[in-house]
Amino acid sequence: MRRDATPRRYLMCPPAHFKVTYSINPWMDPTKPVDLPLALAQWEDLRDRYRSLGHTVETLRPQPGLPDMVFAANGATVIDGRVLGARFAYPERAAEAQAHLDWFRGHGYTEVHEPSHINEGEGDFAVTRSYVLAGRGFRSSPLSHDEAQEFFGRPVIGLDLIDPRYYHLDTALCVLDGDEVMYYPEAFSPGSRAVLRRLFPDALLASAPDAAALGLNAVSDGRHVLLPQAAQGLMGPLRARGFEPVPMDLTELLKGGGSVKCCTQELRPASEGGTA
Repeated sequence: MRRDATPRRYLMCPPAHFKVTYSINPWMDPTKPVDLPLALAQWEDLRDRYRSLGHTVETLRPQPGLPDMVFAANGATVIDGRVLGARFAYPERAAEAQAHLDWFRGHGYTEVHEPSHINEGEGDFAVTRSYVLAGRGFRSSPLSHDEAQEFFGRPVIGLDLIDPRYYHLDTALCVLDGDEVMYYPEAFSPGSRAVLRRLFPDALLASAPDAAALGLNAVSDGRHVLLPQAAQGLMGPLRARGFEPVPMDLTELLKGGGSVKCCTQELRPASEGGTA
């Protein structure tokens, strides 16, 4: 199958203040030191790789005291040029929400919604051609799903996460192209697995080792799939489906519980209409 890449626009934030001084997910261990120059080099490699593939990368200014700002995907969800802001579950990250809202308002976005309910942006919202998939169970509130559906006017499908290692939807599921996804079944409740099988019968299913490498915390432009290099078991199946896997080394940022997708918020323009 021939795959075509679609130029994308992303928002990223350099890890200038990245460190692990608290633990709000199972990946974070404050006793393990962070190599900040290495984290910055790995982040720059990801940014430069996007640009080399023809994508646009906008930059959010990092702020002191907010070490997790590098995980820019959590700060908002943008569909059809409309911005649903974030409301973080933990006070350590709460101020990030305003930093994102300020960026959008300062860059000409006029339809910006400040949420009433907890949602952590694209950490728990994944956009396919037909749906907005919405994670719940560890961070985002189920009440945020109705709020997103009302704001975006798209059907929102709630999915229950049950393994604390996969505390955000973007650690357990990746949209590859249109309504094509890959995911790790064991991260979801039995009912949610049944929903995923019904909606995506031909999905690529990840193994436990590839999920544990955060291999599903990936970004696809419809052809190239940027994913953690340790997720070796996903490379062959992606190629078999016509995708080009692009292995990335973000091991230093993994100490904060994130990888490729966590660092990447997609700015979906209004001109996309009903596609993702």
